[in-house]
Amino acid sequence: MIDETPPIPYKLFFRIGEVSQLVGVEPHVLRYWESEFPGLSPKKSSSGQRMFRRKDVQLLFSIKHLLYDEKFTIEGARKALKTGKATELAASREGLFRAADPLAGIRQELADILKLLA
Repeated sequence: MIDETPPIPYKLFFRIGEVSQLVGVEPHVLRYWESEFPGLSPKKSSSGQRMFRRKDVQLLFSIKHLLYDEKFTIEGARKALKTGKATELAASREGLFRAADPLAGIRQELADILKLLA
């Protein structure tokens, strides 16, 4: 369920072990999904370690939701992601991702100060 999704820590890159714990699936599942979903393409470090970006982690949460909660097949989940059906899921989670941002309070304060000065 969407509400059970843990907030993503505010980092630029995540190693496969961290992503595995966040998403709640084994690393071999993530590697399999990487081969099945073309939008998922983590960079590799010089040592060959997969380095997932924040958008990759968000996509993995969407894939997990479609496969495990909505009971889509791999092909069905691929089509749902391509047509944008899963964008509603990502938009509803956006608040959770912002909550994990340690600079969110500072940004809000600066925005409030800017409004006062304008």
